[in-house]
Amino acid sequence: MKHPKKIKILCPKCKKHTIHAIKQSSKRVRDSAHTMSQSAKRKDRHKRGYGGHGKYSKPSVSKKPSQRLDLRFTCEECGKAHTKKGFRIRKFELS
Repeated sequence: MKHPKKIKILCPKCKKHTIHAIKQSSKRVRDSAHTMSQSAKRKDRHKRGYGGHGKYSKPSVSKKPSQRLDLRFTCEECGKAHTKKGFRIRKFELS
């Protein structure tokens, strides 16, 4: 899918329709995002010692055929960036 680099949409900060520049940002990997989170600590505590590790020993779920797109919209008037709900697509190109 081809998409323009600049579109006119509502800016939640300015409260009016302005031109926004679009940038595709990469998603953060879930494992490396928060190493000291409560769930990560729980997992580490569970995996200590001998024996099976229950739900943590199972292989991770396979990836979906298409990943959700993460677009950042930056207002050209106020400079604030915001996102909208992503959509699934295999091929995306900013033109």
